[in-house]
Amino acid sequence: MIDISSIAEPGTPEDLLVRRLDLQQLPRHVAIIMDGNGRWARARGLPRVEGHREGVSAVRESVETAARLELEVLTLFAFSTENWKRPKAEIWALMNLLKEYIRRELQRLVEGNIRLRILGRWRELDPSVVSTLMRGLEATAGCDGMTLNIALNYSSRSEIVDACRRIVSDWAEGRRADIDEATIGRSLSTSGQPDPDLVIRTSGERRLSNFLLWQAAYAEIYVTPCLWPDFACASFLEALVDFQGRQRRFGGLEEGVQGEPEVGPGLAASAAAEGAREPR
Repeated sequence: MIDISSIAEPGTPEDLLVRRLDLQQLPRHVAIIMDGNGRWARARGLPRVEGHREGVSAVRESVETAARLELEVLTLFAFSTENWKRPKAEIWALMNLLKEYIRRELQRLVEGNIRLRILGRWRELDPSVVSTLMRGLEATAGCDGMTLNIALNYSSRSEIVDACRRIVSDWAEGRRADIDEATIGRSLSTSGQPDPDLVIRTSGERRLSNFLLWQAAYAEIYVTPCLWPDFACASFLEALVDFQGRQRRFGGLEEGVQGEPEVGPGLAASAAAEGAREPR
């Protein structure tokens, strides 16, 4: 049973938002594209790294909120393969902030029964980063509460390529399985986890940026103009309230609705073309 008092003080905006939620119908997996650190810093005349530093506080608050709501999985997009194009000094600062976060929060993750998992080609990172991540993975391996995925050196397309390579390697070693969606899903870095129900993107950008493209096929997407360092508990709860106000049909019709089956735009265009060719 979720303890509302652990999420918000009575009478606060957060409390009012929690009470609008159906706590029995929360998403199992929420994924967040954390965007806007640089713009947050620029608006305040600060170096970009200060925006990243402030963003760590937003990470902590989102993890705590998700854990108190007893979500199964929270995935945070921390560093993409495209981010290597940034200045070396900024990348160095980001990696140090990551190591600092793991060191400072590790005991809290263990006490909260939160299991850490890393998505992406993280083993290609600096050895000091890899060793810090390994300590986090080992320390939380026995935790069976919420799973916290951190996507590092991550690209969804690269993830799918790596999955295909694993399947080919298995075939070469005699472990053959049908090439279907289930096989590919088992070969992704999120194997064994539910697909994200909700993808949140901060800073107002309206794109997935090569994030969980396979897994997010039917995810609801919530875009907020809020910059990541300002994304607090109330921001998270607002996204969940919005999510619960949507109807998820997965390509079907609403319950009890009769009518023609829905078709994709390609089929609709073909049908229109066929109609245009018919004699009038």
